[in-house]
Amino acid sequence: MNKPEQQPPEIADFYWMLQMLQTVDVGLVILERDYRIKLWNGFMENHSGITNKHLIDKEIFSVFPNLPRTWIERKVESVFKLGSPAYSTWEQRPHLFPFKSYRPLTGHSERMYQNITFMPLLDPSRKVSQVCLLVYDVTESVTNKLQLEDANIQLEKLSRTDRLTGLNNRGFWEECLQQEFRRSKRASELGKVESSLIIFDIDHFKPVNDTHGHLAGDQVIKAVAQCLKETARDTDFAGRYGGEEFVLLLPDTGVEGAFEVAERLRTKIQSLVVQHEDLELSVTVSLGICDFTTDLDSFNLWLERADQALYHSKHQGRNQSSVWSKELES
Repeated sequence: MNKPEQQPPEIADFYWMLQMLQTVDVGLVILERDYRIKLWNGFMENHSGITNKHLIDKEIFSVFPNLPRTWIERKVESVFKLGSPAYSTWEQRPHLFPFKSYRPLTGHSERMYQNITFMPLLDPSRKVSQVCLLVYDVTESVTNKLQLEDANIQLEKLSRTDRLTGLNNRGFWEECLQQEFRRSKRASELGKVESSLIIFDIDHFKPVNDTHGHLAGDQVIKAVAQCLKETARDTDFAGRYGGEEFVLLLPDTGVEGAFEVAERLRTKIQSLVVQHEDLELSVTVSLGICDFTTDLDSFNLWLERADQALYHSKHQGRNQSSVWSKELES
């Protein structure tokens, strides 16, 4: 019986290598100096829908005209010139080849995220003769990371948000007030600084709760909070300070401007009609205003003075705005 003819070791190694290149779960693209394709492995075939035999010896930009040619040429030329690899991560460029993502765990990601390595291939004289692009599918790890980051953002938002109203909660808003106080202190050393604080609460709110119940009271609080959101500018800091009490910090706003904002807010709330079941509820608010002055030695004193102005509005009959002055100190 004749023995099967054995292949020379180098031929066997070649076929092993060829099989590995075709089946590895990484995209492999080998380019000549003129950007003709010499290898387009199974990974690239599966995701592009174009087979290796249809691409061999074709210039890559003629087949994929939407590729970022200038960026690729810069990367490839650096590899030929320096003889060392070049890299691109998904943070720099989410993908090079616009392949669809088919991973079941990342179905919400329409495109495959890719890390790319540009690897020099040397000829026998140790010169770079070709460049190999290694395309790594990092979609799953990227989407996991993005989901974690989004979850952390949501947790951070929850930690500083009042759940009933969606306004900044007391803890976070006080941090904002402290920062604005420090900023105003520093700015006052260089010249005039304008910054104001408004604090207000709902007039006769307890009877609303006692008569109509806490659900009705919550509806009123949410409606007032919505008026506050609509009145505040993007640069302002609006918050729920507790119960039916609200605050609005106005950077770069003097006392006259703050009074105008307070009156606009008061009028808006006064005309508000809150629907709760078959009820129509109306409320008013009393407001206190205090602008930043250089004699303030703490943010607490700033808040205390605004509060004194608020109680002045209460004592004067409610549904009005008052500005703090020395005469209001108790």
